[in-house]
Amino acid sequence: MLKFFIKTCLLILFVNVSAQQKNDSIPKDSIVYKTNYGLRLGIDISKPIRSILQDYNSGLEIVGDYRISKKWYAAAELGNEKFTTREDFTNSTSRGSYIKIGLNYNSYKNWLDMNNEIFTGFRYGFATFEQTLNNYQINSNPLLPALINNVPITVKGLTAHWSELVLGFRAEVYPNIFLTFSGSYKIMVSLNDPVNFKTHYAPGFNRVYTSNTGFGFNYTISYLIPFRKK
Repeated sequence: MLKFFIKTCLLILFVNVSAQQKNDSIPKDSIVYKTNYGLRLGIDISKPIRSILQDYNSGLEIVGDYRISKKWYAAAELGNEKFTTREDFTNSTSRGSYIKIGLNYNSYKNWLDMNNEIFTGFRYGFATFEQTLNNYQINSNPLLPALINNVPITVKGLTAHWSELVLGFRAEVYPNIFLTFSGSYKIMVSLNDPVNFKTHYAPGFNRVYTSNTGFGFNYTISYLIPFRKK
């Protein structure tokens, strides 16, 4: 029995050594797939579409990111918005500019030379804007005639600071041309309100609710300017 066990071990060892030598003699695949590193610039096409369909909403947003490693991208958005909010007793318009900067992390593992993304990210947002109270109803008692003040009141120099958590999907539809859909959850950190009136909309943040949180969606088309392959 001992002799049989020893012979079996020697046979297994011989087979393993022979297989290893055979594998070492097979040339390995030397093809290495490299991807483009560079600056990607684009536009959020949802905003011009909303500007056409909604007379109370207009804006433009430029988006960009720069690949700093295999998985990480530095990202930024720069835009301008004008939005009119209609409430039961007030009508107000916010207009101004904003910038959002942060990072994206791509968790998608591409095949071969594909360059798609499923990414999560973080943004810090800052906006400077003005708020115009277009008109407001002075008497809200339904038993009395409504008194409406139509003299606009504009307050300039307002600011907003917020943070965003971002989740998105990006696909390369043609070489260096990308379509992206993303959503964001926003948390207001600091917001200026006019005296005796609340800001209902902040450019870049969107609608401001009492919880100081909000949501946003973007649909962008962008082009990658490749600087190098890695």
